[in-house]
Amino acid sequence: MSAAAAAATATTAGYLARRAAQKERVRILYRRALKDTLNWAVHRHLFYQDASDLRERFESNKHVEDLDTIDRLIADAEASYNKWRHPDPYIVPWAPGGSKFTRNPTPPSGGKRS
Repeated sequence: MSAAAAAATATTAGYLARRAAQKERVRILYRRALKDTLNWAVHRHLFYQDASDLRERFESNKHVEDLDTIDRLIADAEASYNKWRHPDPYIVPWAPGGSKFTRNPTPPSGGKRS
């Protein structure tokens, strides 16, 4: 393989790796924002409208191809998400941090019962 072909392959591999990382960051950001939208919605019909608006915001930048612009858009969206994140998110009661988590823990094994 010539030096030019090796450089082109390295550039292509670097481009693909960066695009894959960006896609993963966008996917994670969208899922977090969608779950947080549910924290703000009092009723399901309000959530559906907010979720639709969120999807439109993500879809509006789907056509962007420049890697630096994509990085900037992701950074702006993450900053916006952190700014507007719900201060008291809903936690399922039996999940860690929930109101019922380890409320009735199992008794220690091997101990005598009185």
